[in-house]
Amino acid sequence: MGESHIAPAMISGDHHHGEAETGIYVVRGNPVFVFLEGDTERRVETGPGDYVYVPPYVPHREENPSPSQDAVVVLARSTQEGIVVNLPSLRAEVPELDALIAQLTQEAG
Repeated sequence: MGESHIAPAMISGDHHHGEAETGIYVVRGNPVFVFLEGDTERRVETGPGDYVYVPPYVPHREENPSPSQDAVVVLARSTQEGIVVNLPSLRAEVPELDALIAQLTQEAG
């Protein structure tokens, strides 16, 4: 677990966190988390008290639309290392995600 400050007007690169599951609690500010739903970018706008869950291998990015205020979040990850796999875009292929989805689909089957 740890606290992270997202600087004003910051936009991260597109990335995923490998096998780590990530739970995020918004302490201050209004960070935005961007994912793909099909071929459409989905923007999850948050505020203090909100929670966001990022599953393993899911491409996303963080944004802080405020021009003057840090956003503060508390992160909890299921791994001890801080895995960040940078991607050229949210549409980048992530074979591990495809394999995980196939496995979960088969188990639910």
